Amino acid sequence: MLIKNVFKRFGGVKALQGCSLEIEKGKITALIGPNGSGKSTLFNAISALITKDRGKIELEGEDISRMVGYKIAKKGISRTFQEVRLFKHLTIRDHLQIAISDDESLIKSFLVFDGISDKRIQEVLDRVHLDKPLGTFVTDLSYGQRKLLDLAIAIAKPHTLLMLDEPVAGVNPRLRKVIKEVLVRLSKEGETLLIIEHDMNFVMDLADVVYVLDEGRVIAHGKPKTIQKNKKVLDAYLGE
Repeated sequence: MLIKNVFKRFGGVKALQGCSLEIEKGKITALIGPNGSGKSTLFNAISALITKDRGKIELEGEDISRMVGYKIAKKGISRTFQEVRLFKHLTIRDHLQIAISDDESLIKSFLVFDGISDKRIQEVLDRVHLDKPLGTFVTDLSYGQRKLLDLAIAIAKPHTLLMLDEPVAGVNPRLRKVIKEVLVRLSKEGETLLIIEHDMNFVMDLADVVYVLDEGRVIAHGKPKTIQKNKKVLDAYLGE
């Protein structure tokens, strides 16, 4: 994916000021920066949850800049959100059936699915180590289990790019380790990942490439070891 010179402002706030990134296929790219630096705004611009003011976004050579959100999703962008977004009255099975089917007509017909076996759903859950009965309702899951289900849904949906917004936010160290192992395995399988994460130890030990945003601009990018020593990055985080 190529993101070229993307701008977005909200009233007098310049949320994005000419952001350009290249998301390499088969790599884990991390997007970091202090609070308010524009990370989530860029995620939302890529997935067309907000309309950018100007700029270009290409997915596998195709310009998707003017596409609406559901069409971008159909093109192969699957994402999670900082706050887990699940249907509290649906089960684990229901959520995975919707994701795997990737067919809005099935969703409109209120969960009438054919050909999606429990075995296939269980295979997805096994990938994220979520060990709960398929008939479990979301309201009966812990916060960490909801994070795993959210990740499973993103993985299950047909995609070429996986965008994860703070995948380990608010989870305990054991679950953080589990999620890291899942993401490493996905990368080894050839998946392309773009992640936002505030846990710097997690990011620096996981990502192939790191982009740093500050005040809506990319102020640095490179390998984790290089980023850790970059004075602009240190100043942005320490407020110097």
